[in-house]
Amino acid sequence: MKKLALKMAAGPTEQIYIGLDVGSTKVCCIVGLHEEGSAKPSVIGVGVAPTSGMRKGVVVDVDETVSSITAAVDEAERISGIAIDRATISIDGAHIQSLNSKGVIAVGRADNEISIDDLIRVEEAATAIQLPPNREILQVFPRSYAVDSQSNIKDPVGMNGVRLEVESHIITGATPAIKNLDRSIYQAGIEIQGQVLVALAAGRAVLTKRQKELGVAVIDIGGGTTGIAVYEEGDVLYSSVLPIGAGHITNDLAIGLKTDIDVAEKIKLKYVRAHTARLNLNEKIRIEELDGDDTVMTRRDLQRIADARLEEIFSLVRGELKKIGKDHLLPGGVVITGGGAKMVGIEELAKELLQLPAVVGKPEGFTGIVDRVNDPAFAAPIGLMLENMTLGATHSTPGAGIGQTVDKIKGIFKNFLP
Repeated sequence: MKKLALKMAAGPTEQIYIGLDVGSTKVCCIVGLHEEGSAKPSVIGVGVAPTSGMRKGVVVDVDETVSSITAAVDEAERISGIAIDRATISIDGAHIQSLNSKGVIAVGRADNEISIDDLIRVEEAATAIQLPPNREILQVFPRSYAVDSQSNIKDPVGMNGVRLEVESHIITGATPAIKNLDRSIYQAGIEIQGQVLVALAAGRAVLTKRQKELGVAVIDIGGGTTGIAVYEEGDVLYSSVLPIGAGHITNDLAIGLKTDIDVAEKIKLKYVRAHTARLNLNEKIRIEELDGDDTVMTRRDLQRIADARLEEIFSLVRGELKKIGKDHLLPGGVVITGGGAKMVGIEELAKELLQLPAVVGKPEGFTGIVDRVNDPAFAAPIGLMLENMTLGATHSTPGAGIGQTVDKIKGIFKNFLP
């Protein structure tokens, strides 16, 4: 786990927070400004740049990735007027694995009152797991505690007991993949202030507290991967990353229609429908983006190319839900985010194939450049910005000095965190 350097601007007025999402097809940088009294930060900067240095969420070309990160950050700096030198970043890729682990300790104080030190010790005990030498722990989420015979406790501090247990959700990743991403971020001049799994970042931006309590899954369909995060009783139950995304649909269309990737992406968003139950598949479609004799084709022929890949994505998602016994058993349903969520009819297809309620999740309730971020593709970067705020990794606004204490940071956060 990376340690965070905390810095706070003098005065109670403004704080700056940064989220940086390095995806398989694009890099997105979000700058948020939080003013005292506001429930959510205002989005004051957005930078997006295509990247060819990533494959399925993993760096394959450091120089290309650095160039894309720099381009996205530069655009966000120009729009916001803020010099960006640190951020909370995304982590992605099929190398990501998760597991649930338990930790047990004896309460340390003589009067058996549980302290924060006991919480730290029991959470460290939960992370004492055997990992291969090429893997490391990225995130740890304490799910619930047990004190002696009493279980399902959310906050045991101040309670009395002899034995303290915790059940934690632990996310691990391959060390080489993590180090290559870290190197790319650092070479772009950015200090890393925490790494968050993409699907969890998206959930941070679009899920309500009630959805997490009921039981809900976030399905973040990116360009090269699909991230899954399942919540139950308010906490993370399961997470995984599938090595397939919306970019595979684009690639299939490019091959099937004998065109380039950029044209295929436009065709996907303009003509392809994720759910075809109410469509006339014999309808003739004139595809203006194509030249030659193939400009007119039936909807059936076009859909045939995309449908197989869409069904594969949701079949794999359903398989992940079956692993944890949540197939058909999530009262909050699924929330779909990422660029793949922009396909028309994606909710209906998810309902049909997963047999669960489904909606597309967009970041809502923000001010500022809302026309840029009110899009499911921006759920993860917005969530990273919110995580940056939660962790207290603040940037001073121009002209502000450094001052005040971490205790005051915590006090401010209590006013606006759910």
